[in-house]
Amino acid sequence: MNARTASVSRNTLETQIQVSINLDGSGKFVCNTGIGFLDHMLEQVARHGLIDMEIELKGDRHIDDHHSVEDLGITLGQAFAQAVGDKKGMVRYGHAYVPLDEALSRVVIDFSGRPGLSMNVEFTRANIGSLDTQLFWEFFQGFVNHAMVTLHIDNLKGFNAHHQAETIFKAFGRALRMALAADERMAGQMPSTKGVL
Repeated sequence: MNARTASVSRNTLETQIQVSINLDGSGKFVCNTGIGFLDHMLEQVARHGLIDMEIELKGDRHIDDHHSVEDLGITLGQAFAQAVGDKKGMVRYGHAYVPLDEALSRVVIDFSGRPGLSMNVEFTRANIGSLDTQLFWEFFQGFVNHAMVTLHIDNLKGFNAHHQAETIFKAFGRALRMALAADERMAGQMPSTKGVL
């Protein structure tokens, strides 16, 4: 596979975002969104997905975090769409179950070329730190719409909202890692009977 990297900027009246990723990295992570818990979750994705990630975000957080979180999902999705290239030789599908104490989540992803999100999570608190838990859905919806992936997220157990979120993001990282891996038996081939994804 060729180098799978991308840098994407998004500049609107609401947010200014710069994202750089390397899908074949070692989990290096540099991030400043101004939202501490979101930074913590994104670091889980980088570390467990072995994806190098640099993120700089300035947003209209004097209103709330909605625009910042949603637009970051969009920008990160655009970066993934660029970085995967033609998808030849990659596994395409990934899944992971991740526990953290009492919490357990499952994430399944398909680099299908078709955006779709099924997210079944009932957070036990409305906020984690300053972050509204409803915004996780906005983040993932922005990501799938622009990465052009199908994503299923299920929190199967958990009563601590921090643990619920952390298992989701760790499982997301592990599922990405599996899906993005090179499949030696598919070298140079498209992982689809359609011939295109």
